[in-house]
Amino acid sequence: MSQTRTLPIDCPVSLSRQGFLTLIKIFHMYAYDTVSAAVNGLKNRGYNMDFNLKDNCLICHEDKFDVNDFEIMEVYRFEGNSDPADEAVVYAIESNKGQKGILVNGYGPTSDTMSSEMAKKLHVHRN
Repeated sequence: MSQTRTLPIDCPVSLSRQGFLTLIKIFHMYAYDTVSAAVNGLKNRGYNMDFNLKDNCLICHEDKFDVNDFEIMEVYRFEGNSDPADEAVVYAIESNKGQKGILVNGYGPTSDTMSSEMAKKLHVHRN
């Protein structure tokens, strides 16, 4: 018999242990003031690969990751105070094989070109 936990808020929801841990993981967000702080914080948490965007996939050294080969775990958006070149999005990414890394991409006028499938996957996680 699985244990259930009740959320510590006024909400009539009961969760299994796994569901409770998943919910805690979802709401445990980090906050970073700069792109470099986000990159360093993610690297400290095991996101060690450096991904680059290439049309319809992510590239890291010789490895290629198509849209269905990875999931976006966390997203951090940074806006420049006066310079649009300072606008960036930092993605924490995990491949289907458990490889973890970071993609830093501009948005707006500084964003890289990409396929519509990749744009859709990245856009879902920007908001």
